[in-house]
Amino acid sequence: MQESAISDARITGMTETTHTPSVLFVCSKNGGKSQLAAGLMRDLAGDTVSVHSAGTKPGEELNPESVESLNELGIDITGEHPKIVTDEVLNAADVVVVLGTEAKLEPRSAARFEFWETDEPSTRGIEGMERMRLVRDDINTRIQKLYAELLEN
Repeated sequence: MQESAISDARITGMTETTHTPSVLFVCSKNGGKSQLAAGLMRDLAGDTVSVHSAGTKPGEELNPESVESLNELGIDITGEHPKIVTDEVLNAADVVVVLGTEAKLEPRSAARFEFWETDEPSTRGIEGMERMRLVRDDINTRIQKLYAELLEN
């Protein structure tokens, strides 16, 4: 009997509605870590995830080393700019990821909140592009895990 119901569903064109998950990455200035995370997730997920980034106190421009570290992976974030966190984008997100310890954002709405204390190589005396590559790679590892979790849901 179940086989017949499955066949009937195919015949009548019944389809399951799918939801595109939305992720918001937040840091304080929206010029470095949250832009890295958004670029990495967009590159990995394509159109399967709606990706946004914003800052609690946006800066004037993107961190050039962040941009360069993504360029090294073939990821181009030209056209991106620091944006402020808005209620609209917060309320639309299924997952909100706060990167680093400077951004202060209280969990709210129905979104799942995650707080990522990312590697900070400068505390070990590592600066410049070497620092940025380590930060990028730490974030990328977390992005891979988050994306796998989003696919499961």
